[in-house]
Amino acid sequence: MPNKNLVAEATTTIDVPATTVWDALVTPATIKQYMFGTNVTSSFKEGSPITWKGEWEGRAYEDKGVILKAQPQRLLQYSHFSPLMGKPDKPENYHTVTIQLSSVGKQTRVTLSQDNNATEDARAHSAKNWEGMLASLKKLLEQRPGKS
Repeated sequence: MPNKNLVAEATTTIDVPATTVWDALVTPATIKQYMFGTNVTSSFKEGSPITWKGEWEGRAYEDKGVILKAQPQRLLQYSHFSPLMGKPDKPENYHTVTIQLSSVGKQTRVTLSQDNNATEDARAHSAKNWEGMLASLKKLLEQRPGKS
């Protein structure tokens, strides 16, 4: 049974301003570059749908959710459901993903959490995936010309 208390977490500090990180979080073409090649569709407005399509570990997927909070340069939160989890499309089978941004001088600290992991192994697996995604985001943004 899913557990709201089993929270996967990942954090990084990126050497660019929060405006740059925010733009990367809400621009589908940029998301595709750091989020495992996924195609994201959303207006990124609170209450709007969000979908992710692509291939993960050799399997096609189409995940979905809703934008719960969108506070530019500060907070992006959305629900997330993946049919690949093998569970029915019910509210108790959705994760809540929260991405918080905080400025540290000219850098941005990115803190990500995903709740409702079914087991400790699932929490650890999700944390590893998010750490990889944040590492890709950091690498992408810090290698851009004129990054500041």
